[in-house]
Amino acid sequence: MTLLRSLHRGPVRVSTLRSLSTTDPAPDSEQLAGTAPAHRCYVFLHTPQPPSAYPAKYTTPIQRKLLLATAPWGGAVNFAWSPSQPVHPHPPGEEHPQTYHLTAFSSARGKLEIEAVSLANVEDVAKALRTHVEPPTVDDVPSTSPSDDLHLYVCTHGARDCRCGDTGGAVARTIRAELERRRQRHAFDPSTRIKLAEVAHVGGHKLGNIKPENVSEIIDAILARPIRPMHPGETPICPSHWRGRMGLSKDEQIELFNRVSNEY
Repeated sequence: MTLLRSLHRGPVRVSTLRSLSTTDPAPDSEQLAGTAPAHRCYVFLHTPQPPSAYPAKYTTPIQRKLLLATAPWGGAVNFAWSPSQPVHPHPPGEEHPQTYHLTAFSSARGKLEIEAVSLANVEDVAKALRTHVEPPTVDDVPSTSPSDDLHLYVCTHGARDCRCGDTGGAVARTIRAELERRRQRHAFDPSTRIKLAEVAHVGGHKLGNIKPENVSEIIDAILARPIRPMHPGETPICPSHWRGRMGLSKDEQIELFNRVSNEY
């Protein structure tokens, strides 16, 4: 399972996607770095139901069509849920007409929000996402307002992998409790910038080693970093939990991890 952290861009900031494993402990000999599927953009379709209610293989016509259009240039399309995210309620059953609110992140331009994605406009949305992965030019108009929010995504898709439902669910609950504890202690605590959502399976079935008892230290490590893009060669957050980074190939992820490991 993967815990994903994304930074919204400010006036000159862009988003980065950082992948941390969150399931049962991996053997010491098992390296996690390089197990995050390579991607240039991560897309989340907001659902009204949590991942615990998803079937083992959850897909819809919109998700399939969007994935088909974006995968060739490095797009990944998933589903996400949180109690606070905007959604378009729709009837169950994938063949019904459906509309989704979409949130996407790229390492070039940060966060992109699209209020309504349907079969009627999915091709136009795919074109907008393709533009979103390219570096901005001086003539570009920002697609979103600056924000210092931090986004954490935790896989809790238990029907797909019971470890995600058990350990991932416990990690998500612990994050929520820890954020609430910090906010009750201080109304302006830096953790108020963190937005948590749960997602469907992210790929890999890779055993990891984040447990609920690791949550506080990981939140501290995330908040200790400045709100800006992570350079391709920058030291990963929590290297022992790190699977990879948006914009890096498998070989580049492994090379970065090995270089950082040799420096310590």
